[in-house]
Amino acid sequence: MLPRILVVDDDHYTRTLLKRLLKKSAELSLAADGEEARRLFATEDFNLVLMDQRLPKDNGIDLAREFRARRPKLVTILMTGFADVRDAVAAVREGLFDYLTKPFEDLEALEAVIGKALELDAAYREIDGLRTRLAAESGAPATVGQSPAMERLLDQVRQVAGLDTTVLLEGESGTGKDVVARLLHAWSARAEKPFLEVNCGGLPESLLESLLFGHEKGAFTGATQASPGYFEKAHGGNLFLDEIADMSPKLQSSLLHVLQSHQFTRIGSTQPRTADFRLICATNRQLSSEVQAGRFREDLFYRINVVALRLPPLRERHGDIILLAAHFLDYFNAKFDKNCGPFTAAAVRLLETSQWPGNVRQLKHCIERAVALHPGGPIDGTHLFMAGEAAMNTSLTNAAASVAALRYQDVRAGFEREYFQRLLDAAGGNMSEAARLSGIPRQNLYVRMKRWGIVTNQ
Repeated sequence: MLPRILVVDDDHYTRTLLKRLLKKSAELSLAADGEEARRLFATEDFNLVLMDQRLPKDNGIDLAREFRARRPKLVTILMTGFADVRDAVAAVREGLFDYLTKPFEDLEALEAVIGKALELDAAYREIDGLRTRLAAESGAPATVGQSPAMERLLDQVRQVAGLDTTVLLEGESGTGKDVVARLLHAWSARAEKPFLEVNCGGLPESLLESLLFGHEKGAFTGATQASPGYFEKAHGGNLFLDEIADMSPKLQSSLLHVLQSHQFTRIGSTQPRTADFRLICATNRQLSSEVQAGRFREDLFYRINVVALRLPPLRERHGDIILLAAHFLDYFNAKFDKNCGPFTAAAVRLLETSQWPGNVRQLKHCIERAVALHPGGPIDGTHLFMAGEAAMNTSLTNAAASVAALRYQDVRAGFEREYFQRLLDAAGGNMSEAARLSGIPRQNLYVRMKRWGIVTNQ
């Protein structure tokens, strides 16, 4: 189904241009004034609204605010033929996705902006659908992603979940191995039985041994009563051992014996007990390399490497970043009782160009900090930069490595336009304040901004 776009503009040429440009990629509804736009908006669910700022009897920003009061996540692009900087600043503050000046000189760039706006709308709708599915399906954790890499992984999880066999999850830190482990449990025949999780890297050997095997009263100092271990508690269900590569050689040997015999003995006891659980392991290292280095038992490796699933890093999940960001924005708004968002075009660009070495976990923490520190309203690139400086700096470092291959004139032109636009935004649209901040004489600054179409009169 093609996305539905509402174009509100009293200029016949603009409506005709957009109709021709988007006729194959979207279903367009055209309105020449605010009243017609209100009538169409009341009867249809639009994915995007392209709104002219100056309408015969309405102000575009005011009309967009009216529409967003009825649909808070409505994605809107403001258009104007007057290039008034104050309109641009107001558009950003209102949470409109982007601000475009007419006439449109670069139609490919116009299509790209519209495409990004539609991607954001799709992300919001997917998250709303996910919330509905979670309300209907209890037990399974939320999985967010539509990229080919994630679709392949979820297909593999569905195939493996029903098999009563050991599964090894491999992937970088922050890729969501714990979520996949819970999916394997929720989609398995053992779903009604316990799911227990242990991080082998976060516990000393003696404590991890007691946690897994359990102990009898008096087995060691402080053991005032008998306690069953996770092998025992996970009976009939699934046991998830995260960061298994950090397990000591002694416990590796003990775990191998349990997997082979399905029996274990509590610490301080001589009575063997039966263990019936499905083991799910995870590691952020290459276990085959750990075996070659002598840090992991080869026989245990072969025992747990029955089915191995690789979790893709976020940089391979093209198209999932905005979807995940929208999901985390929705989650932390509810958690902190806030109303932050939506993301602006600048925020979307920053999210998509950052490298996220910490993967989904790092993205989640960045959105959490942004929501926690933001009083409410639209989230721009500056809010994300302040919330996730490490990720953004990584992005800038990597971008600097690739920019050397570009023509100097192109790089300079792109930098100047972006810099002057952000400068004026920071100055609240005040040219004198922008001149003061930049150290450029006001008249010279005005000439440069006019060259890039940022201002037309002052």
